[in-house]
Amino acid sequence: MVNTVNEVITSGQLLDYWQSHRSLTRKVIEAFPEKDLFEYRIGGMRPFSDMVKELLAIAEPGLREIVTGKQEKFDEHRDYGSQKTLLLAAWDKSTANINTLWAQLTDIDFQKEMVSFGQFPGTVQSSLFYFIENEIHHRGQAYVYLRSLGVEPPLFYERN
Repeated sequence: MVNTVNEVITSGQLLDYWQSHRSLTRKVIEAFPEKDLFEYRIGGMRPFSDMVKELLAIAEPGLREIVTGKQEKFDEHRDYGSQKTLLLAAWDKSTANINTLWAQLTDIDFQKEMVSFGQFPGTVQSSLFYFIENEIHHRGQAYVYLRSLGVEPPLFYERN
């Protein structure tokens, strides 16, 4: 009997999907007025810049942990300065590094058990999905912020 695997999505397609979300999140960061990106909050939520710092602390370091097998420290308090251009530069650098790291995922077992950041048990696949879903969640919060500021957010389905 031949063992065949029917893929629903390839590794490359998953990367494209993730990067399309990162592209949209970048547009959302760009849409914020400079001051509001770092200071505006609603109902006890953090400013969107702090959420972006969390996303930066998860995506690239989490993928590096998957690729190298070396535990990464979760650090969402890195200082990227208080200018939108600096935060966008960090976002762009992380996006490029994700592509470089992804290229090293040859023959990865997406069902392999792991503990992300030494705290979150799951599989490689569930970790990657979490990275993406967390970004979507925080981007949704940013949409509420932008609308409350009278700023029309980017269309959620225009991810390129």
